[in-house]
Parts: sequence; C-alpha cells; structure tokens
Amino acid sequence: MENVTSQLPLSALTLLPHRPPMILVDQLVEFEVGQGRVSATVDAKDLFVTQDGTLESVVLIELVAQSYATIKGYADLINQRSVQRGFLVGSRTFKVLRCPHVGESLMIDITTVAELDSFSVINGVIRVGDEVIAEGSVKLWLP
Repeated sequence: MENVTSQLPLSALTLLPHRPPMILVDQLVEFEVGQGRVSATVDAKDLFVTQDGTLESVVLIELVAQSYATIKGYADLINQRSVQRGFLVGSRTFKVLRCPHVGESLMIDITTVAELDSFSVINGVIRVGDEVIAEGSVKLWLP
C-alpha cells in the first residue's frame, strides 16, 4: 500500500469518536482510498480479555469495524470533512482461526468492497505477524 501522506502512523484517538475503554485500535499505519492498515495491541486491561489472557472472539468483528472507521476518519480528515459516526450492522461471513492473547500486536487490513448510500461492506483480515487469525466481511451504516 502506498501512503497518501507522510503523517502516518497516526493515533486512532484523533480519528474515532471511541474513547477508552471502548477503543480497541491503536494507529492508522497505511492508507489508500478505500483501504488501509490499522494496528492494535491486546492489553490485559482491555474489557474483553478473559482470565487466561485471551481476547474474546466476538471482539474481532469490532476490531475490523473500528479499523474501517479509522480509515474513513482519516479520509474525512484529509478531505477537510468532520469525522462521521458509524455503526456495525453485522457480518455474514467471519472466520476466527484463533483468538489473540495479551501482548500480541495485531495488524488489521481493510478493503472496501461496496458502498451504497450510507451502507458499506468491507473485508477485514487480522494478522499476528504473518499468521492470519481472523478474516471476513462486515457491514456498516454511516448515517
């Protein structure tokens, strides 16, 4: 991916309405129109970490949604628009191969598949190093 600007990486806190403890992603790492890469690190203080230090599987869909929101927030920023709020609508296909553990660094790759009116369909792939741990399609509504 080729960066549009040299301002990256950029904290997700500047691009999302989410705040701790609900923000799950850390930084926008790469950006192109319609796609990007976001980083996250699983922390023991995260809300959805189990006693054995594993991040709950249901949270991986939210990680993909927040990654997309980070990319959209950056697109709004560079186009001098206010950052839009969005909502996770659902997912038909999302495969979790394993859940990440405390201390693991995640890279989330996002590709926009379709946009129709205020709805978007995206594909997300979550990796730990070179290992794909989850992937799938997510639908979002941006009113």
